[in-house]
Amino acid sequence: MAIEITSELRARLGRISLFLCDVDGVLTDATVFVPGGGAEFKAFNIQDGLGLVNLRRHGVKVGWISSRYSASTDARAKELQIDFLEYATSGKVAAVETIREKARVTWTEVCYAGDDLVDLAPLRRVGAAIAVANAVDEVKAAAHYVTLVRGGAGAVREISDLILKSQGKWDQVLAGYSY
Repeated sequence: MAIEITSELRARLGRISLFLCDVDGVLTDATVFVPGGGAEFKAFNIQDGLGLVNLRRHGVKVGWISSRYSASTDARAKELQIDFLEYATSGKVAAVETIREKARVTWTEVCYAGDDLVDLAPLRRVGAAIAVANAVDEVKAAAHYVTLVRGGAGAVREISDLILKSQGKWDQVLAGYSY
């Protein structure tokens, strides 16, 4: 299904140089497997991973913000060479601010994707606020765009493709896979 976006959203996404997102519920389906030994397991979507790689290859920095520590998150971030990973011990706005300063970008140049109430504050400040399809109603109301697919099922890929298409980089992305 083709996604039609408004000219306003296209303009917002065209200014993005930093994509940030929540982890549980956005990069995963919000399920955490915790066996008796205490080590947790999460499922990450491979297509989301390629979308993040595409963003990085085409000049958009990528970061993840989570309210809870996870070795699984650390491992996946390392595997994908994610530019920034912050655990929001003082709230997600502070975490976004830390990353934003390191990346040397304005709030307008940040796209943030979230799914739950802890994501509301950064969503209200960034240039492009995205809610995944499984987000709570309050997050959807704060978003400039709601994805067609759920977190953990390709929502981040949908967002990354929209950013790259809005920036006129999609043909370059496709050319990189025509060998």
